[in-house]
Amino acid sequence: MHPLSVDPPSEYGAIKREKRAKMMRRKIRVLIVDDDHGHRVTLKTLLKSWGHETSVAANGREAVDAVEKSSFDVVLMDVRMAEMDGIAALKAIKGYNPSIPIVIMTAFSSVETAVDALKSGAWDYLMKPLDFDLLKVTLDRAVEHAGLKEENARLKKGLGEAPLDEIIGQSPAMSSLGEMLSMIAPSEATVLITGESGTGKELVARLIHRKSQRASKNMVVVNCAAVTDTLLESELFGHERGAFTGADRRREGLFMQADGGTLFLDEIGETSAAMQAKLLRVIQEREFSRVGGETTVSVDVRIICATHRDLAQEVEAGRFREDLYYRLNVVSLAIPPLRSRDGDIPLLAHHFAEKYGDKNRKPVKGITPEAMGCLVKHPWPGNVRELENTMERAVILMCGEYISKRELPMHFSREKEGGKAPSLSVSGRSLAELEKEAILATLEETGGNKSETARRLGINRKTLHLKIKGYEIDG
Repeated sequence: MHPLSVDPPSEYGAIKREKRAKMMRRKIRVLIVDDDHGHRVTLKTLLKSWGHETSVAANGREAVDAVEKSSFDVVLMDVRMAEMDGIAALKAIKGYNPSIPIVIMTAFSSVETAVDALKSGAWDYLMKPLDFDLLKVTLDRAVEHAGLKEENARLKKGLGEAPLDEIIGQSPAMSSLGEMLSMIAPSEATVLITGESGTGKELVARLIHRKSQRASKNMVVVNCAAVTDTLLESELFGHERGAFTGADRRREGLFMQADGGTLFLDEIGETSAAMQAKLLRVIQEREFSRVGGETTVSVDVRIICATHRDLAQEVEAGRFREDLYYRLNVVSLAIPPLRSRDGDIPLLAHHFAEKYGDKNRKPVKGITPEAMGCLVKHPWPGNVRELENTMERAVILMCGEYISKRELPMHFSREKEGGKAPSLSVSGRSLAELEKEAILATLEETGGNKSETARRLGINRKTLHLKIKGYEIDG
């Protein structure tokens, strides 16, 4: 399937903010797991007052059974329980459904327990007696991820139903682009595609060609920024034998190779004034001469161009010919950057996960809500190309059947947390004390491997070194 999209608006195609608002308005299903009857009752009463639906379990075994029988948005679970403790139950639940956010509670201020819980897939870690304000914030964050879990399922289903020759994305911007494509593709109009690097300009050009009357003929692609002027002229128009040193035979150029089909001139804004003049002539006259030749050659070629530059501004600055600009800009298609259509990110992420799962023979069942939250919040300066590369990397690194936050680049986690390293709030102890203990425990667990320690703590290696120095930790 093509990595951009134009499908009719669907449930997912609704405005993302409206969907988020609806998700926040609906009751959230919380499973409370604690062997202390009084604490279960207190939490159930408190969460109901916040508008949540609650169920309770008295031990880990009951919790696992409940998750297998019913659907929950978040699990709030004690660690210390007689029949199957919280860590064992956490691992069992994650094995059954890794998408459920699980918040661990404990009355024991053990950093080792916290690290073990987080390693096993806990969404967060809270100390008893609970700070109710912190609990509410933690559950509110889980609400967003519960909604993303449902989106994931819908997206996976929608992905399987999309036509194989379409591009992916149901945001208003992409729907509008799709309508334009359906109108201009069958025509013979010259098309100018604009957009930032990585947005998929070449993919759109290929789709126009495939849906045109020229689909049975060649589509030839040339990147005007990748070759020198002299070489570009020879590449486009061909050359006669003896035209220059090394030209030992006649060579047909790309215009001739595209005869009857489509020629895609990528990064047209990077061409020189001399090359612009030559292109203007062939577009106007539909004929040219090979380098070193005098014979005129006629061609029937549809021209599609692309650029990341604003050609209108380039014309004003005198860097691009005005007459050529108007020849190219018969129909203009602007591809929006990925950050302006972040509602398309989940669908694209699922597409690339499936694509590279198949390519690498890895079964990818989905993306965890926490990982999807990181993807949605990333600004994507490299656009769709960056997202594709990120998902390919995640598939290669994944150990289970779901892509989690662990497989994403480290800076994604910091972006999601507002640029701050994750922290644990423990009543009666300073953050510095807990952070130092967490670093010490993780260093011990990794055998002193600072790179792995930094990865597990969600910080970069440089930050870890600064903290080790600041806390006067040996090694």
